[in-house]
Amino acid sequence: MINIFDIEDYCSLEHTACREYLLSFSQPWLALRELKDYIRALGETLSKQEYDRYGRDVWIHKNTVVYPTAFVKGPCIIGRGSEVRHSAFIRGSALIGENCVVGNSTEIKNSILFDSAQVPHFNYVGDSILGYKAHLGAGAVTSNVKSDKSEVFLSCGTEKIPTGLRKFGALIGDRAEIGCGSVLCPGTVIGRNTTVYPLVRLRGTVDSDSIVKAESITVRKV
Repeated sequence: MINIFDIEDYCSLEHTACREYLLSFSQPWLALRELKDYIRALGETLSKQEYDRYGRDVWIHKNTVVYPTAFVKGPCIIGRGSEVRHSAFIRGSALIGENCVVGNSTEIKNSILFDSAQVPHFNYVGDSILGYKAHLGAGAVTSNVKSDKSEVFLSCGTEKIPTGLRKFGALIGDRAEIGCGSVLCPGTVIGRNTTVYPLVRLRGTVDSDSIVKAESITVRKV
């Protein structure tokens, strides 16, 4: 079983601008509580030769493409080579790495996207961390709030781990593939290189190098 308390078990920290920030937390999801302030502080350090600043707290790399109908609210940083497509809605507190894709009608809020993460079609990413080259298929979403609005717990085998958060969507490891139309329930944790089939409703913790065929059917990759 992977160690759910160590961000490096999931994500390659050389592929994000917030390496030291993430390492300062004993539990990765706790980084989401202070993300807004961190983005603002990081933005002030960015090169004016590399980043354009919009308003008080939006920084977009000069080599990033933002389509005319996209909406970006601060605080937000979007790294080099990324693409924000038509009708994307970035609601703020978003740290988007290099060479990412934020697609049409995708909404992002209070989340970290590592380099080359892709959320290209009709996705919702709220209060989540997506690792290097993580990919959400069309219509896949992270559900970040329980129906009763209570604290989110992580399920790891028979253990229930409190997060201290009322809003926490998912931690998705490097190169994980989330199938079209899948729903990741609050507090879902997915290891590196794992594939989730389309239309799966998933909760709990999934090891690296796995295939999730249905909510209760997970097998190891061979």
